[in-house]
Amino acid sequence: MNLREAKSEVKKLLSHVTPSDVRGLLTWIRCSDEFDDFLSNNQIKLLKNISEDLRGSLPPNAMLTSEITAHNKMQQCSRPTVHVDSFLYDEDQVDSLCEDGTMSRSYCLTCGSHRTAPLDFISHSFSISELRFLFENVLPDLSGQLVVDVGSRLGAVLYAGHVFSSASQLIGLEINEEFVHLQNNILQKYKMTDRIQVLHTDVLLQNVLLQNADVLILNNVFEFFMEPSEQVRAWRFLMKNFRKKGSLLVCVPGLQESLNSLQEALQPGWVEELPLDHKVYLDGDMDQDAVTQIHLYRVM
Repeated sequence: MNLREAKSEVKKLLSHVTPSDVRGLLTWIRCSDEFDDFLSNNQIKLLKNISEDLRGSLPPNAMLTSEITAHNKMQQCSRPTVHVDSFLYDEDQVDSLCEDGTMSRSYCLTCGSHRTAPLDFISHSFSISELRFLFENVLPDLSGQLVVDVGSRLGAVLYAGHVFSSASQLIGLEINEEFVHLQNNILQKYKMTDRIQVLHTDVLLQNVLLQNADVLILNNVFEFFMEPSEQVRAWRFLMKNFRKKGSLLVCVPGLQESLNSLQEALQPGWVEELPLDHKVYLDGDMDQDAVTQIHLYRVM
C-alpha cells in the first residue's frame, strides 16, 4: 500500500467512526505513545529492508574487487582478518552464514589439524543499533544542519540520518564509483533523494563543503583505504578546512588512535572531545565494544 492508498484508507476508516468519537480518535493518534513505538519499529524495519537489498548486490564480505588497497591491507593484518559488514549482517545472520559454510569464525593453525583460532572480524559500516545510538544519543537535534559522511561506502550513515534525524541535508563522499551507483539505486528506490546526495569525489577536493559542514562523520575511513602518507595528507586537509566553530566531528576510532599510528600530531586548538555515555543501551543487539569506539568532538 503506497501513501496515496494509505491516506484513502484512513479517510474511509474515519468516515465509519461515530461522529462523537472522531475528536477523541484524532487526539489519540496525535498523542499516543503507541504511535511513537510504531514509528521507531518502522524506522528499523526500513533500514533492515535496505540492508537486505544491499546484501543481494554484494558478495558475503561486502568488498569489491576494485578495492585493491583495502584487500592488501587486510592481508597485512597481524592476525587473519575478514570483513563482515555490520550494517548488512547482525550476529544471528553471521551465525547462519557460518552454519551453512559461507563464512567461518575461525582458521586452522596447522593445516589439516583440529587446532583452530578465532578470526578477527572488522566492519567498515555501523550496525543499525550503532546508527540509532549515533543519531539519537550522540548527536543533538540536527534540524537545519548539513551532515557530511566521508567515505559513505554503502550509505548506511546517510539512510540512518534520513530516518533518525531532521538534518536538512546529508551528503556522502565516496571515491569508488561502484559504491556511488549502489547508493543512488537505494536512494531512488526508497525515495530519499529529498535530503540525501552522494558525490563521486575525493574528500581532498571538497574544501568548501567541509568549511560549511555542521557535522562530519569519519567511520574507519582512511586506515584500510590509503597508504600512510595519503592518510597524513587527508588528516591535515581536514584539520585545515573543517573549522566552523561549534561544528561536530564523529570519529571511529578516536583522533588520538588514528593520528598516533601515523605519528601525526593533533593540531592544537582544533577540537575538544565531548563526553559520551557509552552505557546507554537502546536494544539487546548493541555491541558495547563497538559503541565505545565512537568519539565526539566539537570544533573550537
